[in-house]
Amino acid sequence: MTGASLLPVNVTLAVLLVVLLLVAAAVVHLFRLSPGPRSGRPRQIVIAGVRAAVQLAVVASVITWAVRSVTGLVVFVAVMLAVAVRTAGRRLTGNRTWWLTLVPIGAGTLPPAVALPVTGLVPLKGIALIPVTGILIGGALTVTVLSGRRALDELEQRRGEVEAALALGFPEREARLEIARPAASDALLPGLDQTRTVGLVTLPGAFVGMLLGGADPLMAGAVQLFVLIALMAVQAVAVALTVELVARRRLHRLPTPGRGAPAG
Repeated sequence: MTGASLLPVNVTLAVLLVVLLLVAAAVVHLFRLSPGPRSGRPRQIVIAGVRAAVQLAVVASVITWAVRSVTGLVVFVAVMLAVAVRTAGRRLTGNRTWWLTLVPIGAGTLPPAVALPVTGLVPLKGIALIPVTGILIGGALTVTVLSGRRALDELEQRRGEVEAALALGFPEREARLEIARPAASDALLPGLDQTRTVGLVTLPGAFVGMLLGGADPLMAGAVQLFVLIALMAVQAVAVALTVELVARRRLHRLPTPGRGAPAG
């Protein structure tokens, strides 16, 4: 089976994509799946879909250069990392501390990405490293946002417990960790469930992509296994560092008007 036979690029595909995007926005609107009346979540869905189409078109136009040279590989990975950091930072803080999300995302992603060519498991070529690195960066981005938001929300809602721990003599970092860490750890569950159910519930993208490209099923399975295990390591590091930054008040939100400085 080839990519063309799996999903042809034609008018029918374009119409179907538009319909699915509108359905997603309509369901969110009708069922009020937004954090507030002014959040504009249906509009965000439409914009996200349009942005994805434009961005993939741009990527398709430059990917050939990126996969054929080491310079292109480095630039492409740097752009992916920068966008992930900016996205996570805006979701978490909305203030000048956003750039600190580079710590969990970078520290989680770069070691396994560097280990692949250093150990000789994967050649230093974009065609091999860009897809794997992109998956790892995406996983780190997701858990950084989820764990950070859960930690900050929990600290805000349970501010009294933090203050009680401080009154009992706990150092501020430890008091905040006791509240933030259990909630933030839930960010690891999607990756854990994906690894547990691989091959039974879903066939992940790396595995399917290699099969469509003509790779041996055993080799495709080995690559996918590496991605899943590496992703769990990446996400564990990202969550741990995100919680640490929140506990130390390095990552924080602006104070809520009329409520004073929040614990988060």
